[in-house]
Amino acid sequence: MNFSLTAVSSAVLIALVSAQAQANTQTESEKQVDETLTVHAQSFDDYKVDSATGAMRSDATMLDTPQSVSVIPEIILDEQLATTLGEALQNDASINAGSKKWNREVFYSRGFELNTGTSYLRNGQTQWSHYMLPIETMERIEIIKGPSSLLYGQTTPGGLINMVSKRPTHKPMVNIGTDFDDLGSSRIHIDASGALNESGSIRGRTVLVKQDTIESRKYANGDNRERDRFLGYGIIEADLSDWGLASFHYERTQDKANIDSGAWLDSEGNPVGGKDAIHDMSWAYTDITVDNIGGDVEVYLGTDWTVKAAYNHQLYKRQRHDSSPRPTSDTINDGSYEIKPFDRLDDWQLRTFSLDLNGDVKLGNIEHKLLFGTNGRLYDYEQYRESGTTTPVVPGTEERDPGLDYRRDSTAYNSDNQFYGFYAQDLMTINDHWQVLIGGRYDLYYADNGDVSGGNDSQAFSPKVGVIFHPAYNGSIYANYSESFEPTSSQDDGNGNMLSFDPATAKQYEVGTKWELLDNSLLLTGAVFDITKNNILLNLGSSATPVWDQGASQHHKGAEATAQGQVSQNWFVMASGMYLDAEYENHATLNGKTPANVPEWTGSAWTRYAVTEATALNIGLFYQGERWADNNNTLKLDGYTRIDTGASHKVKSGATTWDFRFNIENLFDTEYIAGTGGSSSEGLYTDVHYGNERRLKLSVNATF
Repeated sequence: MNFSLTAVSSAVLIALVSAQAQANTQTESEKQVDETLTVHAQSFDDYKVDSATGAMRSDATMLDTPQSVSVIPEIILDEQLATTLGEALQNDASINAGSKKWNREVFYSRGFELNTGTSYLRNGQTQWSHYMLPIETMERIEIIKGPSSLLYGQTTPGGLINMVSKRPTHKPMVNIGTDFDDLGSSRIHIDASGALNESGSIRGRTVLVKQDTIESRKYANGDNRERDRFLGYGIIEADLSDWGLASFHYERTQDKANIDSGAWLDSEGNPVGGKDAIHDMSWAYTDITVDNIGGDVEVYLGTDWTVKAAYNHQLYKRQRHDSSPRPTSDTINDGSYEIKPFDRLDDWQLRTFSLDLNGDVKLGNIEHKLLFGTNGRLYDYEQYRESGTTTPVVPGTEERDPGLDYRRDSTAYNSDNQFYGFYAQDLMTINDHWQVLIGGRYDLYYADNGDVSGGNDSQAFSPKVGVIFHPAYNGSIYANYSESFEPTSSQDDGNGNMLSFDPATAKQYEVGTKWELLDNSLLLTGAVFDITKNNILLNLGSSATPVWDQGASQHHKGAEATAQGQVSQNWFVMASGMYLDAEYENHATLNGKTPANVPEWTGSAWTRYAVTEATALNIGLFYQGERWADNNNTLKLDGYTRIDTGASHKVKSGATTWDFRFNIENLFDTEYIAGTGGSSSEGLYTDVHYGNERRLKLSVNATF
């Protein structure tokens, strides 16, 4: 890989040198004290997290993980009054936003779009993410970067998002709060936890949320877009004598919202009808119900080995009552367009399971942290649909609801697929300075595409190798090679025969460093990476006479750096920056072009300064450089910098702690585009989503 010395890599080099100098001045006894602090000093108010279980499926620390990983802790979500995954992921510069239509969010990691069916995990298991994922039940969000098929099977090259759920506490705790903004949006939540029996061997926790959201964008009849959400979560955890731990969880999300498929831009980047104009009809909506039910059991096999089994069944139903607006050849001239309404029911079911055996053994002078496991996913999908006729729309007017009902469709579309994977991983500690990671995975994938004959079965082997050098007790330098794969759907050859294709594959080379400074309260990380995705399927012919080819590829290389933790007694920070050079290669239509929504430079920072023990100030900065609105690179979006700020004050009254918070999002009312769908139609760029204008938020919480 060839990288010029950027500001990011310079900062990493300075941190590495200063950390080495600090390490060389400490005695062995001081090192032992600091190592103890690494385990015990972390508090709820700390931005720094010492491990990410999703990265290694074990208790390995950040310094013992040869991969770039960042973790967004619950304290930052609370300070930002975050209610969506997008509001949480903005804290990592390696993540970029895309489309937000149909009441869901699309993200890119290291420039690769994350897949809604394979790129999101809940406690290490695949989560179907075709909706606004609730974050009130999460204690942290782990961003695992780069190809990660070794432990999770089919994944996109950019990485994974692992959402770690809140677990019951031994001590009783109740938090009740509300927050609202200047547009009239409101949220009420309750979080209660504690022991359910006298000994504390059985514990429970429940989270309840009711949210009503109002947005500034308007429909032709003058109504604002609204969203109504309910979330209920419960978990029971029980000690199995002294030999195990079992838990059972249930979560339900009900989320109904008007459809806003985004603004439309002309060739100069100007919004058609204004940036707040919604082209969808006000009667269009999505109505989503999601249930997650499952449990896990962990058994302690002595002091060095554990076995853990987990299962989750996700049931997702969505009614999409859509007006489906689309531009015509006249839209650019007079603003007119058309709708093609339909009513549709999507029914997804996802069953996931995993079985892991973790253990530590010593063979000769080498310590082995071993992992053997299997996991899998069973996916079923069913759809009912009734479609209406195409209807022209005069700008500023609204067409009536045609009264379509999916229940009148008596023939369902069905599809299903399954994958099963088997993996082994060994983290070998050779001495105080050197560690080696080696692992491999074998996957079997079976697909049935329903109405088309023939599926596209495939299999894959995914290796991973890593080397870690510890020049000092508080730092590491690592290198890794990893792979990922994504099954490719079967396609029609033009004569009614289905053709099977090889999976899309990706390879990554990454070199990085991690340092814990200031008595292990601050974590600095840096990495350079080179990722190539191959076997991208293209149709070089037409829809009637297809000519299929898998010669296209995508090549992304870049550098990133993060700082997370406590800078001084009163100052906490989470900051990150990334440089990325991404382009398509050997591509019939996009060769040399950059994927949409992927800037060359990004950065983010969120800090807290404690003025007193009761009062704190926050400020955040979020930067996105210039990006292309579409994959064809015909319209470039301006870069932007958004500033957020906030303040909080705590008051203790007996056993109750009151927490008052006031936040201002987009302090200087910057106008910017947060993301697009990367597509265009009739000379217009559709599926374009503006960021929020200045928004005032107030919250009150009571904990007792």
